[in-house]
Amino acid sequence: MNLEVNELGPGNGLAAFSFRPWQHMKLLTPAEAGFGGTPKNKPAMEAVTMKKLMLLIALLSLGSLSWAASARQDVTDRLDNSVTVLHEIMGAPDQGIPQEVLENAKCVAVVPRMIKGGFIFGGKHGKGVATCRTAKGWSAPAFFTIGGGSAGAQIGLEGVDLVMIIQNEKGMQHLLASKFQIGGDASVAAGPVGRHASANTDWKLDTEILTYSRAKGAFAGLTLEGAEVIQDDDSTRAIYGRKVTTRSALMGNVPVPAAARAFLSAVKGAQSQAKTAAKNEDKTAD
Repeated sequence: MNLEVNELGPGNGLAAFSFRPWQHMKLLTPAEAGFGGTPKNKPAMEAVTMKKLMLLIALLSLGSLSWAASARQDVTDRLDNSVTVLHEIMGAPDQGIPQEVLENAKCVAVVPRMIKGGFIFGGKHGKGVATCRTAKGWSAPAFFTIGGGSAGAQIGLEGVDLVMIIQNEKGMQHLLASKFQIGGDASVAAGPVGRHASANTDWKLDTEILTYSRAKGAFAGLTLEGAEVIQDDDSTRAIYGRKVTTRSALMGNVPVPAAARAFLSAVKGAQSQAKTAAKNEDKTAD
């Protein structure tokens, strides 16, 4: 600090003080003052930032891989459960899907353990898998969700296994779309059961979808009016590893994934089983 004392005049006893602090002040550079520039520890800061970025990328990658594995397992379970549903329905004495229905089927869709019911207002929700007949056999599977509300007092939840038989070209075109409404866009009716369906010709009319449902081991009626069928993009990506449209899969333009082979075998086997059962019944009748 620089402090000077100057007298103002002789004999007046007064003095003036002069304070000049700037003579001992040091000017800071912008970097030292924290206003930009290049800090001395820039390499260390960059290293810390890079480590944090790498850690974030690793965590995001692990989360993505975990989700993909979980989603794929869910789809695989759905395919396996659909196999069980077909075996159980076709194994029911005199309550299976008739030979004529399966022989004329354009597509087969299965929704294992669809939830129906609710509190005050009923509803339905489930996830399913479908395959369509092509020149080379049954197509690679397409995945969908089905859901919709229905008015009426219902209390409680119930798991229902559902099989839908799409029996004509018009119904198939609805299924090939990414979204359609049952009862609105596509007509629906409960399908005939037994070894033969030829005696009852109502199912051959303009109905596009025939349904078969089971609840707790017993066949049960299920109203699907108003339910929407929507393409399940997440499940499709999980099993194919990329985006595949419902049309591409069901038209036979996509290779069959290994996880779906048992399901396609079950669909083909259901047709053979119905044919064999019908022949045995005819022999017994003779």
